[in-house]
Amino acid sequence: MREYVEGSGNVFKDIGCKKPEEKMAKAELAFIINRIIAERGLSHKETAQLLDVDQPSLSALKNGRLAEFSMENLFLFLGYLDQRIDIMVRHKSEMPMKSQFICHMPDF
Repeated sequence: MREYVEGSGNVFKDIGCKKPEEKMAKAELAFIINRIIAERGLSHKETAQLLDVDQPSLSALKNGRLAEFSMENLFLFLGYLDQRIDIMVRHKSEMPMKSQFICHMPDF
């Protein structure tokens, strides 16, 4: 029988990355952005123009290489894609999960 270790729900924390909560939040936001782009059928060129980024940066976003993007950049991209962003601040004792950041993905 194989043994396994149950993850924390944040792969970046599990593998020992610095700032795992931020990395997970950025990954979740990038997932939402990429899903919207795919559902709209936007070309690479159309998307780069819409998000006001060069094509290498768009490729980085689409491939999960998110180091060059701040959370603010990702929020701006969502705005360019006609998405509303709600930010809620609560004491962490009220949070059901250990994560400091929780992204709720819209239903499309």
